[in-house]
Amino acid sequence: MTLASLALWVVQQTPEDDDVVAGWVGALVIGLLVLALVFLGFSLTKQLRKADRAEEAGLYDPSDRKKAQQPPERSPDEPGQ
Repeated sequence: MTLASLALWVVQQTPEDDDVVAGWVGALVIGLLVLALVFLGFSLTKQLRKADRAEEAGLYDPSDRKKAQQPPERSPDEPGQ
């Protein structure tokens, strides 16, 4: 079988546009993916809140605390105010 005859055979084997549909299986897969995304979002929020509560309770080493980012201080004679 040559490359040209193989390409012709592949083109002839493609289904018609009306034969290819997602159907209920595709809708079910999309629905499950959306549910998984919602579950992961709620789980992430819960875990972040637990981490914040643990930090406030002092369970982490205070020397590792992140520095709060503050805007740079401007001198009174600096333009832009």
